[in-house]
Amino acid sequence: MDEDIALGIGELARRGGVSVKTVRFYSDQGLLVPAGRSAAGYRLYGVEAVARLELVRTLRDLGIDLPTVRRVLDREVSLPEVAAVHAEALDVQIRTLRLRRAVLTAVASRGSTPEETELMHRLARLSEDERRLLVQDFLDSVFAGIGAEGLFAGVRRSMTPELPDDPSPARIRAWVELAELAQDPEFRASLRRAVEGEAEGFEGVPRPGVAAVVRELVGPALRDGVDPRSPEAEPFVRGVLGHCTEEQLQGLVDPLRERYLELLAVVNGWPPPESHAPAVAWTLRALAGA
Repeated sequence: MDEDIALGIGELARRGGVSVKTVRFYSDQGLLVPAGRSAAGYRLYGVEAVARLELVRTLRDLGIDLPTVRRVLDREVSLPEVAAVHAEALDVQIRTLRLRRAVLTAVASRGSTPEETELMHRLARLSEDERRLLVQDFLDSVFAGIGAEGLFAGVRRSMTPELPDDPSPARIRAWVELAELAQDPEFRASLRRAVEGEAEGFEGVPRPGVAAVVRELVGPALRDGVDPRSPEAEPFVRGVLGHCTEEQLQGLVDPLRERYLELLAVVNGWPPPESHAPAVAWTLRALAGA
């Protein structure tokens, strides 16, 4: 080859900003091909090897493996195709790192035990599909097979948590507690009974849920300080019983349901939910004193 344009391995390494050992390794891997050898038998490279070395170095810095680098150099696969695949992989890694950061921040702020930390990490690092399956299994256990889809379709959607890709520590903590709650058999059974109670008498026409009805009808009594055992309470109670039964009201007495809705609001970034507990408790006291 023309010695005027030949580069020794040391000069190529200097121009490429890498070590001689790295150039030798890339050559051994077939990523850099010597254009010839010196009289003493040393590898010599053409000036085009500098651009090739810079491309190899860039792709490696981006985390692309050597076999893929070789395929790009040999034009077996286009650089945009490789870039798209690796960008998607990096997105997954970034989401994972964000979740880990949120978990560690939550652990630091709440002084979690090793057992709590392990649980938080396990639940937080679930993939989006795994979280969806967990939630779907929970909601199916509550709503499936009741036969009042028109009544509960919107309720089911409104009870679905959606953890964002970059959650805050508060959202991570809420998601972990919500996921634990969703797997509690007693909580599932309690919600199922409440849903079955609300489904009684459903004739296919959408109607407000029992909790919403009680809040609306009893709200004025609470605001005005009406004693639930006084005669003034009777019209409010009569109004509630026109829409639901005492058994349906009892089905709403579950602090875990309230907690689930609170956690759901945090996970989804919604405003805190309005509690129905005061209105339900007032109505049940009124019924007990009737």
